[in-house]
Amino acid sequence: MGRFRDALAGPGLAAIAEVKRRSPSAGDLRPDADPARLAAQFANAGAAAISILVDERFGGSVDDLRAARAATTAPLLAKGFFAEERELLKLKAAGADAVLILLRDVDDQRATALLSYARELSLETLVEAHDVGELERAIGLNAEVIGVNARDLTTFEIDRARQLELVARMREHRAVVVAESGVHSRAQGAAAELAGADAILVGSSLMRATDPAAKLREILSRPLVKVCGLTRREDLDQAVAAGADMLGFILAEQSPRRASEVLPVPADRLSVAVFVGEAAETDADLVQLYPPEGGRVRGRDAVLLRGGEPVARVVDLPWEERDPLHLQRAAAVEGRVMLAGRLGPDNVREAVRAVHPWAVDAASKLESEPGIKDHVKVRAFVEAAR
Repeated sequence: MGRFRDALAGPGLAAIAEVKRRSPSAGDLRPDADPARLAAQFANAGAAAISILVDERFGGSVDDLRAARAATTAPLLAKGFFAEERELLKLKAAGADAVLILLRDVDDQRATALLSYARELSLETLVEAHDVGELERAIGLNAEVIGVNARDLTTFEIDRARQLELVARMREHRAVVVAESGVHSRAQGAAAELAGADAILVGSSLMRATDPAAKLREILSRPLVKVCGLTRREDLDQAVAAGADMLGFILAEQSPRRASEVLPVPADRLSVAVFVGEAAETDADLVQLYPPEGGRVRGRDAVLLRGGEPVARVVDLPWEERDPLHLQRAAAVEGRVMLAGRLGPDNVREAVRAVHPWAVDAASKLESEPGIKDHVKVRAFVEAAR
């Protein structure tokens, strides 16, 4: 175990914030990036570790690593295309805590030699995979930290669905898993988290931001905000514009907010299909499943599912009832909690302070009538939840 791995393995979703001036796929990102300043700002903004591109194709150098080391005590990952032991020695001397090993570029014999030498140097590694074969190789190499990159380094195309599928394969393994590339929003970070990633590596979206540290805080901030009971495209568009991370569609037959379908949502948000009793097949990213209860539309609490696996607990009120101990009950629940139950602009801030939930969920108090959203209330709810 080392401090790089330990920093990524803590509770909640960790982030490796990356400093790079350019990329081969996007060109210049932040040509004047100051690695010392950014490293310090990222550490203060909550980054578990800082990635420094030291390859000239990304506008970087080993001097950037030295500058970052002088500016922060946070764990530093040196990123580049490394295949020789002497490169690792140079990076260790420059202040790296960990280095990237790209399985695309080295065979197992060379990877084993690099991992062995890194251990001799007390240098940790991030072993990066892009497909099933490379992932199996990383597991076979007993890598402590495995990165799954959404970007194809040959075509530079992003395939987040494939990445999340690979991340989900790692649930039964002991390695710390990092989802790399393609994270631009809170919801995309959450999607990696729910698939089983311990951390995300974020670079381009930070480098493009006016305030990179503020962008990092935004991606890591909780709670996520879900606007549920959507039935119309115009209401969905308003919820997205207001900043909602998750968009909910109730498909339970008896609900007064029943939607006819799960509407398409932007790629940087998550869709949630809400069912009672049994879930049907949909294109939604997640399923929120309530138990049935005689004489009521639904039972009290629900489970949030990804690919049929539970990933969060939905703590709700009984249907059309109140509970004065609702917030205390929710605060006592361990693990990932989505808080629901008559939340609105008037009470969500207090609820967040009391429970510290992973997400908040509102429907009825954001309406002008069942299934029809009041856009002013939606905007006020999202703002208050932040």
